[in-house]
Amino acid sequence: MKKESDLKIKNIAGYLSKGFLNNPLTAILAFAILSLGYISLEVMPREEDPQIAVSGGSIIVPMPGASPDEINNAILKPLERRISEIKGIKDIYSTAMHNVGMLNIQYKIGEDRESSNLKLYDKVMQNMDSIPGGSMMPIVKPFDIDIDVPIVTVAFYKKEELGIDHIKLYKQIKDIQQDINAIENISKTTLKGAKKPQFNVLLDLDKLSAYRISIGQVVKAIQAIAKNAPEIDVPTKENKLIVFGVKNAINSIGDLQNLIVAKYMGSLIYLKDLAHVEYYYDIQNYQEALISYKADGSPLSGTQDQVTLSVSKLKGTNAVHLAESVLETLEEYDEALEKNGLGYIITRNYGERANEAVNELVHHLVLTIAIISLILIPFLGWRESLVVTIAVPMILAATLFIAYMTDQTINRITLFAFLLSLGLIVDDAIIVIENIHRRMHLKETADHSFDRIIIEATDEIGPSTNIATIAIMLTMIPMAFVGGMMGQFMLPIPLNVPVALGVSLFVAYVFAPYLAKKLIKRTKGTH
Repeated sequence: MKKESDLKIKNIAGYLSKGFLNNPLTAILAFAILSLGYISLEVMPREEDPQIAVSGGSIIVPMPGASPDEINNAILKPLERRISEIKGIKDIYSTAMHNVGMLNIQYKIGEDRESSNLKLYDKVMQNMDSIPGGSMMPIVKPFDIDIDVPIVTVAFYKKEELGIDHIKLYKQIKDIQQDINAIENISKTTLKGAKKPQFNVLLDLDKLSAYRISIGQVVKAIQAIAKNAPEIDVPTKENKLIVFGVKNAINSIGDLQNLIVAKYMGSLIYLKDLAHVEYYYDIQNYQEALISYKADGSPLSGTQDQVTLSVSKLKGTNAVHLAESVLETLEEYDEALEKNGLGYIITRNYGERANEAVNELVHHLVLTIAIISLILIPFLGWRESLVVTIAVPMILAATLFIAYMTDQTINRITLFAFLLSLGLIVDDAIIVIENIHRRMHLKETADHSFDRIIIEATDEIGPSTNIATIAIMLTMIPMAFVGGMMGQFMLPIPLNVPVALGVSLFVAYVFAPYLAKKLIKRTKGTH
């Protein structure tokens, strides 16, 4: 047998295989990589699709008494010119209505949300002097797609037609909303279709005319004790107007009824002299949310009023765990809801869909690895095939851990990137094992030790394997510079495929030789 001193290593592949071939820490490192990959798969935030960074906002400028043309010419056009000066703006849409104008601003995909919001607010404040007199303070409302898309929506409905009234229904759901909002990493919760409790003031227009009192006087009187300015709805058939306000300093109907509105011929005119006051729900809200559902497998006739609770999460958090926490909180209210004759239906569970999507693709990954193993057996042998089969999960595990450390989420596109790279990452390990198998059967290596054969075989294919793998990595990297929504959506591919290919080189040079020594049976060269 030739001396091992004759061994000459020319490439990093040979140095890595030599350094780890008989190292007792190699097995521990392999176990650590597989464990970290499994832990990363379990704890990484799961989503159905990657979240896209979309930023923008709305600017609302009220101007009471102004027509749409006045709003457009005096407010929207000058403000639109100023807003267009901000760098990164993609589109600006303006809407002019009676008494109010609105600008909707969309930034280019990928613009930083916090920076965009700050620039938008700053630009509006800088140009306050250009807003005409008579207009109210502009309202700047940024929007964020990351927290605006709900992960869970729950529809609450009355099981019986003569159940609790709208006020009790609203308060019951409000308590549930409060508890869900307290869950960590929940960004916001909203109610749709809810009838909110408030004081309704039904003004008698005939009495207003008789006392020579304007609606504006009534509004100003209510403003004195209510934080929010009341709004006025259209006249009813009984020639009355609905004026509603938010409960603030108003503690009872009596407070509102005894509100002094004006003086008439030396006498004080109270609100109760002009209107009927009641504490009820927002009757001026004509919008309804209806639901149709099946009970015990039988469809119910018609539809029913419902209130939808939408729950959104913070960016980068686990949709699966948060959805489970929301459902657990709802279960705590089952008894109270049943007592009040209320039921609920989960109309959207993004966490469940995300979990199913991730689990399905993980299942496909396992099947693909098994298929690769079976295909290699006739060409390399079952021992060699087993080495490659073990190497592939190690590559995926290391790539998953790197993705977790770089704050990525696991979603359909991330796992698609792994499926895409699966046919590429097996190449390096196959090349190493095939060359070890080839050199082992050569006559000139008959008197070489198995260690030397493994190291020389790995070192021999190092340069060509490095260049081939790096070339494939470079073809993927340009995808990271694709702009727009598609670029953001497909970003996990250029982030993960090159990493997986780089890890495959390390695994092929470190663990494939180690596994070859442990699993492949040494045979003498015959040709």
